[in-house]
Amino acid sequence: MLRWLTWIVRGLLLTLLVGVIAVTAYEMRSFRFQSEWFAGLTAGADYGLGSGPGRGIVYPEDGEWDRRLGYTRLPAMLERLTARGYRIDAQATWTPQLTRLADWGAFVPYDRKHHAGLEMTDQDGRRLHGARYPERGYARFDDIPAVVVATLLYIENQSLLDDDPAARNPAVEWKRLALSLGTMGMHLVGRDMDVHGASTLATQIEKYRHSPGGRTDGVEEKARQMLSASLRAYRHGTDTRAARRALVTEYVNTVPLAAVPGFGEVHGLGDGLWAWFGADLDEVNARLADPDSPAAGAAYRQVLSLLIAQRRPSDLLRQRQAELETLTDSYLRLLARDGVIGGSLYEQAAAAELRWQPGTRPQPPPFTERKWPYFVRARLTETLGVGSLYELDRLDMSVATTIDGEAQARTARLLARLGDPAEVQTLRLIGQGLLERGDPAGVRYSVTIMERGPQANRIRVQADNIDGPFDLNRGAKLDLGSTAKLRTLVTYLDVLAALHGRSAALGRAELLAESLRRRDALGLWVIDQLRAHPGLPLITLLESGMRRVYSANPGERFFTGGGRHEFSNFDSEDDQRFLTVAEAFDRSVNLVFVRMMRDLVAYYQAEMPYSTERLLEQADSPERRAYLERFADQEGTEFLRRFHAQYSGADGEAVMARLVQRARVTPNALATLAASLDPEAALPLLRRLWDDYLPDRPRPADPELGALIAAVAPARMSLVDRAYIARVHPLELWLAGHLRQQPAAPLQDVIDASRDVRLDAYHWLFRTQRRRAQDRRIATLLEQEAFLDIHAQWARLGYPFDAIVPSLASALGSAADQPAALAELLGIIVNDGVRLPTRAVEHLRFAAATPWEVALGHGDAAPERVLPAEVAAVTRQALRGVVMEGTARRLQWTASRWAGAIGGKTGTGDHRFEQRDARGRLIESRVVNRAAVFTFTLGDRYFGTVTAFVPGRAAAGYGFTSALPVHVLGLVLAEIEDQLWLAEGTVTGQHTEITSGG
Repeated sequence: MLRWLTWIVRGLLLTLLVGVIAVTAYEMRSFRFQSEWFAGLTAGADYGLGSGPGRGIVYPEDGEWDRRLGYTRLPAMLERLTARGYRIDAQATWTPQLTRLADWGAFVPYDRKHHAGLEMTDQDGRRLHGARYPERGYARFDDIPAVVVATLLYIENQSLLDDDPAARNPAVEWKRLALSLGTMGMHLVGRDMDVHGASTLATQIEKYRHSPGGRTDGVEEKARQMLSASLRAYRHGTDTRAARRALVTEYVNTVPLAAVPGFGEVHGLGDGLWAWFGADLDEVNARLADPDSPAAGAAYRQVLSLLIAQRRPSDLLRQRQAELETLTDSYLRLLARDGVIGGSLYEQAAAAELRWQPGTRPQPPPFTERKWPYFVRARLTETLGVGSLYELDRLDMSVATTIDGEAQARTARLLARLGDPAEVQTLRLIGQGLLERGDPAGVRYSVTIMERGPQANRIRVQADNIDGPFDLNRGAKLDLGSTAKLRTLVTYLDVLAALHGRSAALGRAELLAESLRRRDALGLWVIDQLRAHPGLPLITLLESGMRRVYSANPGERFFTGGGRHEFSNFDSEDDQRFLTVAEAFDRSVNLVFVRMMRDLVAYYQAEMPYSTERLLEQADSPERRAYLERFADQEGTEFLRRFHAQYSGADGEAVMARLVQRARVTPNALATLAASLDPEAALPLLRRLWDDYLPDRPRPADPELGALIAAVAPARMSLVDRAYIARVHPLELWLAGHLRQQPAAPLQDVIDASRDVRLDAYHWLFRTQRRRAQDRRIATLLEQEAFLDIHAQWARLGYPFDAIVPSLASALGSAADQPAALAELLGIIVNDGVRLPTRAVEHLRFAAATPWEVALGHGDAAPERVLPAEVAAVTRQALRGVVMEGTARRLQWTASRWAGAIGGKTGTGDHRFEQRDARGRLIESRVVNRAAVFTFTLGDRYFGTVTAFVPGRAAAGYGFTSALPVHVLGLVLAEIEDQLWLAEGTVTGQHTEITSGG
């Protein structure tokens, strides 16, 4: 009985084994069970684009293509974008089954792209910039020459395209898998054998596109590749014939082929032929279409060598080209022996030689014609946290910009013409205030035109004639002359509005008390107006403010910036005139705005929480010391807060650089900075500062430098005296030294460490022996403090720098400016005093038609009111007066079509380095650069700037004024007048209606 039972068990086991073998053999021939299983797994594993943030998304963690196309970086990039005000408008949402497959560790199955890159369009969807990587490739399987397909399959995956069975799994080739498992087993038991790979084309693609480093690091990663390739193959059902043909196309288009200097990474046969041999893909295809033609052999040898090299591309293509030649000959013999290629093609290919001559890129258009895309790309690299333009261009991304491509191109072409003397003559740019002298080719021009919208200002044109990446609008600190009068006028009107808001509701008795308290001219004038006209509307007050009269007499000497200064008018005929503010703005009269700035300084001093008159007049008052101590502690703390905010985040070197930029640049001042910032190493520091900031003056020997340092050393000179020499605030000087030693010191630590310093900084106020010197220093300090408030008002309106020169000359341009910042100020004025963000990009889209697709637009940023609407309205009227009656009136004939709708402000900056002796006499005057700008408004919707600039000493050869950019604007408007957005009838928009009550 036991024997029979044993035989029965053996029979059952044998039957089971035979069944397993039969089923396995059947499965190996038919792929039935695995095809149904994998097709079932992928059923319902899909994604769709929905509004708002998506759900269920799993981002790839690594993979060469996933990283290059940006899919791995999308979470970080989306976080950066949303932090900068972008909003997700639409994003892919995954089904639970697709999320489950990703959670299993599989690479997500979807129809992958062969080519991707940054695409940039203008406001109408026209292409501005396109980066397609790989650049060359096959659109369809049928486009690939048959001999290329046959060769690839012979080398890599011979049964891939067999029709029978239709359900074949391209991730598995049984013979190769068995050989790989066998050699792996022999290797594990100690036999010295090379392990054969089991990779098919399908798993190779998974490896170089998605595996970490493009490698197979172990059995687990190989299993992951095979699982992912199988899921992808059966994504559309059990019949994989179409999917297998698509694999061939994808492989040929994306296979990695090392990198070539000047080209970058090479992917795909098309780019490989061009990058390594200078061969055009279309020409190669044409030659291979007739394998018996004489030219087919060389083309085929190039293709074959690249198909072989993909196994070790960097090694064979870059270092062992001779070995690659030998391998190519070996494969040619095998291909001919097995009938993959004919004898004629074999003979021609065997006789051919590989000529390693990378193809040359076509000459790009002038940089001026592609500058806008460059600017946008440069900003995107910072916004997205991408390391370079090279990386950015390879992201799977599209960008819709705000630019008007046609207007941009026309403007760029016009500006390019302005360097040609013949064109300059034709365009009537020769004459007084224009290009009457100097080489026209030396003038850099920049034009920016922006359009206001309900939520943002959009850049429509930003063009220049600078053949390089320099951005004149944002990258320069320019002396733009009288455009500072625009900032000064706005501040003046804003102050009048603030005084009106504070006093308009007061009764007569209260106004009288207020007039007795105030000592500043602007405050007293507003009170007088309100006493004479109770209930006076703000718009009427501001219009009356434009009629206030100032003297233009240049005979007065002004104490400002720590010394006595004289100013002159551009037109000497104005010297004896008394002008209204409106007239002075039209004519750009310097002395009126110097006196206006003086009134503003007096206003801000009157707003300080202490009496400046008492501070200056009652030096021996017993209450003064206690008051000044409170002032020193409270105001010192406030200044430290401001200075700390300006220096925060800078390292020791940056702290020093910022301080030097704000200080005087004289030998004594630099010695003071060196002794204060680094007493232990003051001498080497002074050497460096001298070389950097006084390059035109021979550096004295070390003993002389040491004497300069000794004279201002902290042990011999107080902090206040050293700050006076350097012309910086004492607490700023102390803070810079503190942060140079402790760059990361938080604000509270700085405040705690400065308790005694804050009192010492103002200790000189307590002394009475040298009353005039004290008063002079008090006046300088008070002026500096007033200019901190003026700077805060300017910064609220877009002023780009962290300080302005504490001098009345800031009203004339000594504070410097940027065209882009002036355009932002114009945007506030055009938009009724509301500050809107500036947009260069409208929409972003990443990974279109993939499981990680996401589209972003701008969030609804709350508009910020920074000026009363009445101030903006009066300023707009003043800007129109400049064109109708003032320094820009030539626009009435150069742009007559829009003359009634144009307003603006001119400015000319002749930036010079001047050196004076102890008595103030001029020793040297050297031109540094020359700039002229016209900031303009076009009706109620458009605004911008036109800038002309000559850098360096060559500027001495030019005499143009703001008349030049005014004329250029007329030329630009004539060039783009047929653009829809500037067509007649579309210029005017809507403004708040503000009417005068009197």
